[in-house]
Amino acid sequence: MKTAVIEVENARQAFARRRFIADLFELVKARLTSLVLLTTAVGFYVGSRSPVDYAALFRVVFGTAAAALACNALSAVLAAITITIYIFGYTPLKRASTANTVVGAIPGAIPPVIGWAAARGAIDSGAWSLFAILLLWQLPHFFAIAWMYREDYSRAGFRMISSDDLTGERSASQSVLFCILLLILGGLPAFVGIVSFAYLAIELVLGGLFIAVAMRFLRVRTREAARLLFITSIIYLPLLLAALVLTKS
Repeated sequence: MKTAVIEVENARQAFARRRFIADLFELVKARLTSLVLLTTAVGFYVGSRSPVDYAALFRVVFGTAAAALACNALSAVLAAITITIYIFGYTPLKRASTANTVVGAIPGAIPPVIGWAAARGAIDSGAWSLFAILLLWQLPHFFAIAWMYREDYSRAGFRMISSDDLTGERSASQSVLFCILLLILGGLPAFVGIVSFAYLAIELVLGGLFIAVAMRFLRVRTREAARLLFITSIIYLPLLLAALVLTKS
């Protein structure tokens, strides 16, 4: 009997530890934070002049994670702008306007600019090209999520373009539009000289596949098609970031 009680107690404690870890990861939004840190690191690496200062890279990534940015004043200002837009722009708009998705994409696109600013102490065309890529990528990514879970968003009182988009036509057509814009503007890093033109070939292939999946969503407008677009967006971004790193000029 005593052994059984001990086993039950051990199981309870193990479950509590797992629940605590899960709650902690939810609190810090671990996956979202990882994406922010990854894009910050890429922005720093691509923006660095040789040789890369890996100590500074660590500081800017760690600083972004803590929202302290000890690297330079410009990076700190950008971090503050990111937090301000998220809290005072995106958060209240979630219940007020469907524009919340676009507004929310702005702080999501700033991290690579923070990395660039930490590396160079300035913001130039290279930084803006990275900003444009991250901004445009988020829209089809979130449109797919919002349409799949439109009932949940509506019950929570969030205003999304998918809220009354029962057929999926609006969400899918907007996804196609922003995938096309991403294909066009995604090549900017090559034209501003921060990567070689080998990057452009990779970007065109990835962008073309992204558009094809978005057009399939527009054609069939099913939950499965929206889910495929969401998964494609997750695959697209790290591959494009890897291309940026590997083809850095």
